[in-house]
Amino acid sequence: MSGARIAHWKAALPEAFALPPRRRAWRLVGGALFLLWLGWALWLFDITPQRLWNGLSGLFVIIRLMIPPSPGDLWQDILKGIAESVAMAFLGTVLAAVFAIPLGFLGARNIVTTTLLRFSLRRVFDGMRGVDQLIWALAFVRAVGLGPLAGVLALFVSDLATLSKLYAEAIENADRRQAEGVVAAGGSRIMAIRFGILPQVLPVMLAQALYFFESNTRSASILGVVGAGGIGLQIAERIKVRHWDEVAFIILLMVVTVAAIDWIGGRIRRRLIGGRGV
Repeated sequence: MSGARIAHWKAALPEAFALPPRRRAWRLVGGALFLLWLGWALWLFDITPQRLWNGLSGLFVIIRLMIPPSPGDLWQDILKGIAESVAMAFLGTVLAAVFAIPLGFLGARNIVTTTLLRFSLRRVFDGMRGVDQLIWALAFVRAVGLGPLAGVLALFVSDLATLSKLYAEAIENADRRQAEGVVAAGGSRIMAIRFGILPQVLPVMLAQALYFFESNTRSASILGVVGAGGIGLQIAERIKVRHWDEVAFIILLMVVTVAAIDWIGGRIRRRLIGGRGV
């Protein structure tokens, strides 16, 4: 390319060759502010190389004590705890997925045209999602007592708001022409929703519910630490007495359980939506 051609393009697209001085200055200011913020955060949390080294050293000691994993003498309690966690995740997810379907339709702007109702319902979803599952579990432990029921209710309330929002967004993105075709054929508005919109969004709803079931299996193990039942209680008890080999066994068992749920969920999803493959 000739020098005249380069000069022409420099005049036409100056920012492609070099940023203007003002933009470079703003980038430098932004970079300096980011570094100052990062340094302040490190100082605020007392993150020092010495603390990091000591923490890593302690972690390596724990990992060394975890090998080899062992179920211990109370392996029946471990199996009971993992079964409780899976049951909690299943019940909480199923209840949330079922109740989220009508709430999702009520929160979709192409279904409910009343702005005040839809806006109020969406803000309720936001408020419920703003409270972590662990906080819900603590509240329900005080309300209904220790045990899996508190964990099921915590997962249900937390997932209900999230799934309702996701379902509403899926419904809003559905193709209107199918629903309009049902109405044009003489169908009612309810029939348009049933036969025009629901078949489009049902695979998305199913995929999200299956993912939440897998995710809740992990979450249920944490809820047990605060008394909501499940495998979390078994983990907390063994950490207190420093039985790290049994903790490692529980972690491996949880990984296998989540992997199995993911595989089964994938098979169910492909079977129900008519997909092929393994």
